[in-house]
Amino acid sequence: MKWLYLIMTCSVLLLTDACSKSPQLPPLSPSATILAFGDSLTAGYGASEAESYPANLAQLTARRVVNAGIPGEVSADGLLRLPELLEREKPALLVLCHGGNDLLRHLDQRQLADNLRGMVKLAREKGIAVILVAVPAPDLSLKPPPLYEEIAKEFDLPLESKTLATIMAKGSLKSDHIHPNAAGYRKLAEALFSLLNKSGAL
Repeated sequence: MKWLYLIMTCSVLLLTDACSKSPQLPPLSPSATILAFGDSLTAGYGASEAESYPANLAQLTARRVVNAGIPGEVSADGLLRLPELLEREKPALLVLCHGGNDLLRHLDQRQLADNLRGMVKLAREKGIAVILVAVPAPDLSLKPPPLYEEIAKEFDLPLESKTLATIMAKGSLKSDHIHPNAAGYRKLAEALFSLLNKSGAL
């Protein structure tokens, strides 16, 4: 019975470890380009361009990071804009942080999910790895809609789902009620850097 208990315990531990392991990404070469794609959260609204999360991520990773954030953009427009950027920049990795304006405008979340899936597919078709960043709902809960986790599971993507909510809950990390300040963007970049390491990209 002791042996049976031991085997069952080991099996549970192995299963727990497998479930907690982040989806893995191909290693990024030193010359790799990272495309940070999204709206004002990517553009760095509320801080200077040098204080945006893409600028911080470039410093942390020692890689070229292209800031492709457009304030006010909704996901439908992002889906239309992405193909030309992928073709021009030829990134090895896409950091996808989109949907905040859809949520603010109460647009159909099913359409938002389809648009995000479309962006992931566009990148995957070109052999580009993807990290997904979940955007918190603009309400008191600050919980990202379940669609981000569903898409991450569907495509086996590394998902950063907690940091933006943490930033939005702290006045010292915000420039206004929906945007980080310089310290907040730094915190987001550090979380993404940690996820890149955990997923094997760095």
